[in-house]
Amino acid sequence: MIDLHTHSLLSDGELLPTELIRRAYITGYTALAITDHVDSSNMDFVIPRIVEAINEIAEHVQIKVIAGAELTHVPPKLIGKLVERARGLGAKLIVVHGETVAEPVTPGSNRAGIESGADILSHPGLITKEDALKALENGVALEITSRKGHSISNGHVFRVAMETGAMLVVNSDAHAPEDLITPYRAKIVLRGAGAEENALEGIFANSQKIIERIEQSAARS
Repeated sequence: MIDLHTHSLLSDGELLPTELIRRAYITGYTALAITDHVDSSNMDFVIPRIVEAINEIAEHVQIKVIAGAELTHVPPKLIGKLVERARGLGAKLIVVHGETVAEPVTPGSNRAGIESGADILSHPGLITKEDALKALENGVALEITSRKGHSISNGHVFRVAMETGAMLVVNSDAHAPEDLITPYRAKIVLRGAGAEENALEGIFANSQKIIERIEQSAARS
């Protein structure tokens, strides 16, 4: 299981980064990203602390851990600037909080996130085909989520991705220990969204591709 969208108590999660990593390992994860909620008010506090915690614990844990951030409810015109700032602070993976049907996200956030240089558009709600095509063009993955509320539109996201060829990933958006999911649970979420059995491994592989892209970028720099 690779999960590229989780939260610690540095935002609204329940666990310290160290405990989140340990519980993810016990759940069966091989890799996860810690992507706490940020905007311009807190990213300079949150991201360096995630980076520091991961760097210190890295040689003592059995899974790969990536320092990330989720830009949340940021005005669309500011998303690109804050993606760049988050990367400058050490975030290796950027998630942009998409237009979930469960929250009053500003219209235009999906497109701004896709055009910002982010890696994943989380829970993108009733995403349009035009935005999904732009995600394909920009290499931005669309998220199928196991998170309650946000998961309502999983079927729509999956269908639009199939029609456009956009990349899909499956994440937990974990905030609490019980939110972490096993590979079996991830498969159920994907099947519930409409994925056939023969498509599951390809979707799982997309998360690995994102990790490899991050590693290649780090090697070049």
